Amino acid sequence: MIWLALSVLAILSWGFLLTLHGGFWRADQRLRPAPDPADWPEVAVIIPARDEAETIFQVIASHQKSDYPGALSIFLIDDHSSDETAVLAREGAALGERPVHIVSPPELEEGWTGKLWAVHHGLRAARETAPDAAYVLMTDADIAHAPDALRRLVARAERDDLALTSLMATLDTRGFWGALLIPAFVFFFQKLYPFPWANDPNRYLAAAAGGCMLVRRDALRDEGGVAAIRGELIDDCALAALLKGEPPKRRIWLGHSTGEVVSLRDNRSLDSVWNMVARTAYTQLNHSLVFLAGSLIGLFVVYLAGPLAVILWPLHGYGLAAAAGFIAWALMARAYRPTSSLYRRIWPEAFGLPLAAALYMAMTASSAWRWMRGRGGEWKGRVRGGTDGASAEPQAAE
Repeated sequence: MIWLALSVLAILSWGFLLTLHGGFWRADQRLRPAPDPADWPEVAVIIPARDEAETIFQVIASHQKSDYPGALSIFLIDDHSSDETAVLAREGAALGERPVHIVSPPELEEGWTGKLWAVHHGLRAARETAPDAAYVLMTDADIAHAPDALRRLVARAERDDLALTSLMATLDTRGFWGALLIPAFVFFFQKLYPFPWANDPNRYLAAAAGGCMLVRRDALRDEGGVAAIRGELIDDCALAALLKGEPPKRRIWLGHSTGEVVSLRDNRSLDSVWNMVARTAYTQLNHSLVFLAGSLIGLFVVYLAGPLAVILWPLHGYGLAAAAGFIAWALMARAYRPTSSLYRRIWPEAFGLPLAAALYMAMTASSAWRWMRGRGGEWKGRVRGGTDGASAEPQAAE
């Protein structure tokens, strides 16, 4: 009986994931309090932005409200925005006394992704204007920081001698699609990159969340800066791997935000989440159709086989298969519950993970289709090494 076999395979898969996969499902990595350092090092904040008028005022204002005791300067890299990003950034800067520098990078150079090109020029400006900064905080133009966020990040980095200290921002879960898909997105990311393994200096696995990455400047300089990963679309995890190096070289840490950093990205529409995932999902599979097929089959077995065996019981009439399917479904809900709880979702919603998984399967297939059509990896209307999203071919510039 095929449904029984698939359900048993799903049970075994969840048994492995719950016991032997780094405890990823516990979602228990948090930014715990750390003692204040004797001297607070200088920090430069790097914010790449392209057409971010909707959020940039609030983001800059949040950095101006920081209670960080040390020197702090902010660098907004306005990457050829067509809206009032720079104007609104200056208005936000007026709310505090921290220096805010607006940087205009040259046209995108061949071989670079748009975001990393902007970050590269932000780092260059910071090197000239804030040469004594021991850390750079790489963050996004839609990420708001609580007043104590930077202070807590630096205290943790100083105590544990971390080359990279990263927080996965609290994401927007408003609306039906946000509630269904966003906690699942976080769960899948944790499964792909178990945080405890990423935080273990004796393991090769490395990961970070691009919305909030506090980087030790000397470590980044030693590895050649972001130029070393200039073409990477999944740039946060690429940076984490670069900085961690061969174990046990450097320590990095990744945890969940509990309000320290919050994403202002609106996830209420299906298109918003779809585009976020489709941008890089196929890249994660190394642009391989074989990996794509294997991933889709694996997702079906792990997330859909058990629930379908239960739902289709009236059709196949095999009670043992339905019972096995329910066990697999219950194990799945148990694994998902801590992440779902992180986003204040009620317990029954954990049983909705199969529906989210089915949609993420479709997003992954869509990502592959986009790459085949030359539309993969867009950032703010721009593909790697191109401009204005008009062509996937590299355009020569600086």
